[in-house]
Amino acid sequence: MGAGHAHKLYRHGHSPIHDLPPHCKLAAAFAFVVVVVSTPREAVWAFGLYAVLIAAVAAAARIPAVFLLRRLLIEVPFVAFAVLMPFVAQGERVEVLGMSLSVSGLWGAWNVLAKGTLGVAASVLLASTTELRALLLGLQRLKLPPLLVQIASFMIRYGDVITDELRRMSIARRSRGFEASGIRHWGVLAKTAGALFIRSYERGERVHLAMVSRGYAGSMPVIDEVVATRAQWAYAAVLPAAALAVCLMGWTL
Repeated sequence: MGAGHAHKLYRHGHSPIHDLPPHCKLAAAFAFVVVVVSTPREAVWAFGLYAVLIAAVAAAARIPAVFLLRRLLIEVPFVAFAVLMPFVAQGERVEVLGMSLSVSGLWGAWNVLAKGTLGVAASVLLASTTELRALLLGLQRLKLPPLLVQIASFMIRYGDVITDELRRMSIARRSRGFEASGIRHWGVLAKTAGALFIRSYERGERVHLAMVSRGYAGSMPVIDEVVATRAQWAYAAVLPAAALAVCLMGWTL
């Protein structure tokens, strides 16, 4: 991937969070999520403090609240699942607004919503302040198996390629007056999917041959060596360290 390739979640900016090495941000986000998941669900106040920490990071990264909230819509399916839990779970029941709800289901719904939302928010902040290529370099720096990093790199690259190919095919259909409007057009859409698969497969073969002809032998060369200073690691550790303090209080209070 080229150095200028950026994904849709990325928000270009200059802030202390943007400037952190990617492996520092990856480690900090992962540690934060682990701490949040480890927090007892009964410590409701702790999740409020986690939200304050996330808001502080967003402010430091100059990420608008509206931008963050829109990206959180990705968790809507999980919210729908959580809403159903109090109705289907077994055990002790309680009356809420005239409805009989399960106590364990209410706690389970709260657990999913609170921890899921905080985890997604941390992931959105990571993606908003780090380009895709930098994320892959960070994974390399954290000693993730090279094969997995390569698979992720190719998946991201060819996801864009296939999307562009599908867009061009869609434009070609519309330019010929085709508009899918019912079941009778499913055959055309199935043929489109088949043609897309063949084109993608053939392009993958051509790209692989081009890579082999340029010396590819199963591993990608590391062009940019990303390093982090102790100060940068310490700055990145502020979020998970503060979250860990909250988590410990949640278990002891």
